Amino acid sequence: MITPQQKLELEEKVVTMLRTVYDPEIPVDIYSLGLIYKIDLDDDANLKIDMTLTAPNCPAADFLVEDARIKLESIDGIKSVEISIVFEPEWNKDMMSEEAKLELGFL
Repeated sequence: MITPQQKLELEEKVVTMLRTVYDPEIPVDIYSLGLIYKIDLDDDANLKIDMTLTAPNCPAADFLVEDARIKLESIDGIKSVEISIVFEPEWNKDMMSEEAKLELGFL
């Protein structure tokens, strides 16, 4: 059982780690791209992530999921990691952070 403070710290580490996962075709991390829909850390430190892809047939899908899983499992205190690919709602460029839009020339 983790404390609320530990949970908050772990969630911050999760976001920091997700910011190190990049689509090989796009120079922006998956968190800033808006591909992470849900981060759920339960009281036993089991992590569940819902993420999407920029396109349903994204050739980097397996790479992105595995890269994220390996990095998230490396966080001290995380017991397990489950990543689900979802397509609802459908991703669009409005879900990107302002930084990501600027980096990709959408601003």
